[in-house]
Amino acid sequence: MNQPLAYVHPGAKIAKNVVIEPFTTIHNNVEIGEGTWIGSNVTIMEGARIGKNCNIFPGAVISGVPQDLKYNGEETLAVIGNGTTIRECVTINRGTVDRMKTVIGKNCLIMAYCHVAHDCIVGDNCIFSNNSTLAGHINVGDFVILAGMAAVHQFCSIGNHAFVTGGSLVRKDVPPYVKAAREPLSYVGINSVGLRRRGYGTEKIREIQDIYRILFQSKYNNTQAARIIEAEMEATPERDEILQFIRDSQRGIMKGYVSTN
Repeated sequence: MNQPLAYVHPGAKIAKNVVIEPFTTIHNNVEIGEGTWIGSNVTIMEGARIGKNCNIFPGAVISGVPQDLKYNGEETLAVIGNGTTIRECVTINRGTVDRMKTVIGKNCLIMAYCHVAHDCIVGDNCIFSNNSTLAGHINVGDFVILAGMAAVHQFCSIGNHAFVTGGSLVRKDVPPYVKAAREPLSYVGINSVGLRRRGYGTEKIREIQDIYRILFQSKYNNTQAARIIEAEMEATPERDEILQFIRDSQRGIMKGYVSTN
């Protein structure tokens, strides 16, 4: 249902049961899936691919031109997964020649005033609290929570099920399953509350804690710790995921546990 005061370019592909409220502008080369609601004063620019049953609140700008001086007008995308909610005044830029797309996964909640820059890849079931900001080329796993006003440096990676506390400056990679806090950003434990909510049992949580005790609470460097974890810990999907994340890290892993005493 399109309101007469909304503008929809004839080249946009709008599925059935999409609601577009007044004063919204939808540009050419846009696709929107069934059951999505677009609030008033939303701007959806070229290259947007919005899934089914999404909710996009007033003031959001989706698929804006990248804020990257190297961008040269290439045809790129901003992809929003099914069931994702984008709150007021969120900005999501489309990709550049690096990845050709920016991606937000399924069932995410991107709260008001967040910014997701070009070429970011965000997994499913993530929550970004108000004013969280992602610079370009960032990888974010599934079930990641960024508390309010977290800022993530370009090219960083954040692993699955990680929790980053409010006001954090993320300059290094954040491994899976952890809580990250303090300045500079440091390991403060595993995200046990989030893991329990998602069905992880006590034994699995203890296994993950044991891995991070070796990595973050011993005197080993990351390379030594990874070797010990691989040699001494039973091979499981979680162990292997953590080890692979460490090996793949481009910016280096955040600091280990730092005592405040």
